[in-house]
Amino acid sequence: MSKRKIKTIRARRVWTSQGQATLEVEVGLRYGATGRAIAPIGQSIASGEAVSIQVGDMETVIEEIASHLKGRDATDQENIDKALIDLDGTADKSRLGGNTLIATSIAVARAAAAARRVPLWRHLSEIDFPPYMPIPHVQIFGGGIHAQGRLDIQDVMAVPAGADNYAQALEWCAAVTAKARDIMNDAGNLRGVTPQGGLWPAFKRNEEALEVMLRAIEGAGLRPGKDVGISLDLAASQLGQKGKYRLALDNKNIDSDALSGTLVDWIERYPIIAVEDPLSEGDKEGMVRFTWAVGKRVQVSGDDFLVTSAARIRSAARARACNAVSISPSQAGTLSETLAAIKAARKAGFGLIAQARSGDSEDTAIVDLCVGWGVGQLKVGGLNRGERTAKWNQGLRIAEALEDGGKLPPASSFVWGSRGDPGGGR
Repeated sequence: MSKRKIKTIRARRVWTSQGQATLEVEVGLRYGATGRAIAPIGQSIASGEAVSIQVGDMETVIEEIASHLKGRDATDQENIDKALIDLDGTADKSRLGGNTLIATSIAVARAAAAARRVPLWRHLSEIDFPPYMPIPHVQIFGGGIHAQGRLDIQDVMAVPAGADNYAQALEWCAAVTAKARDIMNDAGNLRGVTPQGGLWPAFKRNEEALEVMLRAIEGAGLRPGKDVGISLDLAASQLGQKGKYRLALDNKNIDSDALSGTLVDWIERYPIIAVEDPLSEGDKEGMVRFTWAVGKRVQVSGDDFLVTSAARIRSAARARACNAVSISPSQAGTLSETLAAIKAARKAGFGLIAQARSGDSEDTAIVDLCVGWGVGQLKVGGLNRGERTAKWNQGLRIAEALEDGGKLPPASSFVWGSRGDPGGGR
């Protein structure tokens, strides 16, 4: 097995889609196999995430990591990641940096896959998960801090819940995107493209985004809630804390119950099938109440609330504070910790959605992880920026390699699959 042993680890300074300096780690094995990975940078950082360090501090860190991992078997991912965690020695990855660790962890996995002459998703899929393609959550409108508050909701996404396969799912989302662009151009309220590849709106009310989404789905010849549903990411920690929230576009200061009430009203009137971070990371009681109200028919996922932490997922499951989790490897710090969070979510009966970060790159590892580990949903942005389409297009390549040509998970895999009519009727 000497050809799978780590020979070299080096890093280079590269750039994210938002012009931020980040690092790419490259791992070389004996006899020439290599693997690379780029660390993403999130603009919205929740408490409890792995801490990133400055790119300028990387040389010494990488030298330390390289000397510690040299000669280890790259196919033993759990041992590699444990060595990284032990070497860092902090609870939040602040000594070596969560960004350094996740890039190294993924680069090692890619090098191991190259040594075995298989793609990354297949290298990971030996863990016994079904090789479904994930159902996309494609950003149509972007807001929050990523779009300078043009919309209080961070992401308004199309979910092609009725698609037969991955390719059709993307075609439907492209059709909805095109129709939404036409509607906004006609109304004169399109301001460009968001950093996540969706449309940058100039709406006067938050609900206007839902109204235009409904028109766009119907205008694309698709059935709202049947073919395509709506997914929202409130990123509510950006709207306020301690149960107090500011909806600037609606000129409202409201409490936790009022924000939940607004969302419940929207769910009743629009085909909303999933909501992420409906309340802030510190509003656990509000999350419990909201999930109790809608959790039997709508996916309620935690991102800032759970930060890809197995311990937090188990705590949320005991409290019934949500029914799904958003998975970001960079929040955890290593692949093994990411997988531990996924396993905790499965044990809790939670839905899973893998996601990219706001400051991302052409790196497509998140798609391979999604397929290899059987994560049923994927959220990497819209269809109007290259670092986003790189990931969606990687999914098309993987789908071609699967025996069923890119079959999506059955509707019964999702909370919304049990709904009769997901709403949206007028």
